[in-house]
Amino acid sequence: MSADAPITQDVMTIPRKVPEGPVNLVGMTRDAMRAALIAMGTPEKQAKMRVGQIWQWIYQWGVRDFDAMTNLSKAFRAELADAFVIEIPEVVSKQVSTDGTRKWLVRIAGGHEVEVVYIPEEGRGTLCISSQVGCTLTCSFCHTGTQKLVRNLTAGEIVGQVMMARDDLDEWPEHGKRTEDARLLSNIVLMGMGEPLYNFENVRDAMKIAMDPEGIQLSRRRITLSTSGVVPEIARTAEEIGCQLAVSFHATTDEVRNKLVPINKRWNIAELLDVLRTYPKVSNSERITFEYVMLDGVNDSDEDAHRLVDLIKGIPAKINLIPFNEWPGAPYKRSSNNRIRAFSEIVYKAGYASPVRKPRGEDIMAACGQLKSATERARKSRREIAAETGLN
Repeated sequence: MSADAPITQDVMTIPRKVPEGPVNLVGMTRDAMRAALIAMGTPEKQAKMRVGQIWQWIYQWGVRDFDAMTNLSKAFRAELADAFVIEIPEVVSKQVSTDGTRKWLVRIAGGHEVEVVYIPEEGRGTLCISSQVGCTLTCSFCHTGTQKLVRNLTAGEIVGQVMMARDDLDEWPEHGKRTEDARLLSNIVLMGMGEPLYNFENVRDAMKIAMDPEGIQLSRRRITLSTSGVVPEIARTAEEIGCQLAVSFHATTDEVRNKLVPINKRWNIAELLDVLRTYPKVSNSERITFEYVMLDGVNDSDEDAHRLVDLIKGIPAKINLIPFNEWPGAPYKRSSNNRIRAFSEIVYKAGYASPVRKPRGEDIMAACGQLKSATERARKSRREIAAETGLN
């Protein structure tokens, strides 16, 4: 397959202008923070210890004020305040669904905006975070894909979404006190705006912070990265992050997947499945989640279900069936409940878990595939979307 097969109309991103003045510590790796402290004048022998202290204040206790870091000397705190800041994305608006789902619109450097969603469930709370402003993939069923890619988020802007949510949930533990309460924010899914593997380094560094045992302390098994199939980076994800993997699959033939997920024109189903077969072994993951949006008359036949089972044979997997979440101008309709049940039954009888995802937050446009930053919309008509994807 040609390496230059088109997968997007708009891959140019706006370069991020590095702000002048104090440097933000949020998002730095431990090594980068150590180097920054040494550059500020911290003796090299002390730098590693100082990083550990500051790290815990920021990520374990949620502290943003250097003056509150009481195990550091007043003079050192003053030096930190002159050289650095601790900043996270700014909340522009917040909506709460009738089912308890929360959606925040947050502003990042440059005035750009992304959406973040928190989904409470019994025994767990999942935060869906974004990795890019907009998206480059133009998946035809996805509302986010109708917004052009603006830029990649920094590691600080990615992990900052987690910190913002913990602020809103009032979930930072009190310094010096142990808490036995169950976490409100127990899981992270990189399923918001953007393709995480087109922003690999920043996503990796942010998730390393989220998993750090002296910081936010989330197990890698509680972090799921969703990709549309950036084949070269999937192996890196297994080796350098090791989190759970979800794949936006959505079709059982290249002809249909080319229209639904245009990245398939670059790395087709066979190439994608080849790399997925090795992922659980390398990352020590239990299984891969295949995400499959149910589109009426497009990918929901019995034949599709049987093909899907044949394709993933030999891969430890579960199939998440996602009823299509409609949005203004969408060129598709949701499969009927009866059709979804029939599809699920075929997959289940073949030995795979096939849960049907319950739509959450639809009343606030917070459901899967509906995210789109409010001020950067470039709305397209149903006819335009259909023409671009070859559906008319």
